Amino acid sequence: MIEFASIDWADIGQATLDTLAMLSASLVLTVAIGLPLGVVLFLASPGQVWANRAAHLGLSLVVNLLRSVPFIILLIVMIPLTVALVGTSLGVVGAIPPLVVAAAPFFARLVELALREVGRDTIEAVTAMGATTRDLVMRALIPEAMPGILAGITVTAIALVSFTAMAGVVGAGGLGDLAIRFGYQRFQTDVMIVTVVLLLILVQLLQMAGDRLVRHFSRR
Repeated sequence: MIEFASIDWADIGQATLDTLAMLSASLVLTVAIGLPLGVVLFLASPGQVWANRAAHLGLSLVVNLLRSVPFIILLIVMIPLTVALVGTSLGVVGAIPPLVVAAAPFFARLVELALREVGRDTIEAVTAMGATTRDLVMRALIPEAMPGILAGITVTAIALVSFTAMAGVVGAGGLGDLAIRFGYQRFQTDVMIVTVVLLLILVQLLQMAGDRLVRHFSRR
């Protein structure tokens, strides 16, 4: 028999706030790093304005290597670097560096794919008018690829929710930490159910908001 009356809702509330803090901070940093990285990957690819086979292969290799490392391994491997960057590997602050390192390459690849969907005619027309690379990126590529980029942000945000839950294994705080400490280690099934439901609601809200933004920019 599951007794929800024994749940400490103050802990649930704090864990929810911690998860939202980890998600929002890491998503902002992921977009800030992943967007320009994805643009450079696209511009350096064959046939583009900065076409450079060696640079593209080098960047692709780094992105692929970071994406291939399981997040739980990345969390542990990055502990010395995380401590050097933010002074701790625990709590919300300690979880943000590995979250960004895991998500930024993933998002950069999604940006590159979105930019590839921009019509070749559009790029050639803008270039023929004498536009600089900055103008090409800011006035043609990103506006044209905006629905795809927003869809990529949505997918990345949902992946980050999963990562924040996993970060609870090393004491990052949040709903994942609560589920592991109480739901798994102390066999409190009621806490496990509540944390899972809250994570599902968060994912659903992110997906709905992302879909709405994509539809809005697709109609422009």
